[in-house]
Amino acid sequence: MKFSGSISINQPRDLVTRYFSDPNFLGEYQDGFIKKELIEGEAGKDGAVSKMFYKYGKRDMELTERILKNQLPAYFEAEYHHKHMDNSMKCTFIAVDNHNTIYTYEFEYTRISGFIPKLMALLFPGIFKRQGEKWLKQFKEFVENQ
Repeated sequence: MKFSGSISINQPRDLVTRYFSDPNFLGEYQDGFIKKELIEGEAGKDGAVSKMFYKYGKRDMELTERILKNQLPAYFEAEYHHKHMDNSMKCTFIAVDNHNTIYTYEFEYTRISGFIPKLMALLFPGIFKRQGEKWLKQFKEFVENQ
């Protein structure tokens, strides 16, 4: 399952990518985000591995992030592992002018396991896309209000 799109952010590319790359701001636009812990490599660099922790109501969720390519402010690529799924994320940031940035993204789910997650992906694939788009819209609002 793959989806992509773009969003226009009314801020300079350097500012957009500064907020994008700083894990201290993840809680500002990702619902349920608690913390990110580096477990291998150098933070933000190619090959770095981190654990990301979220809480949704009474449920805890843990993801493992591996940065594949960090060429910010232009490009970022990472893969994410959860016990029920694996996905990748590719992002580009294009400066339209000194005050506007186009953020393009591509998310691809490469593994979904477990009865409920597979059923959701089969019957309601839009749920996965809407969650990603929700966080992107929240990111845009956060950055534009800085």
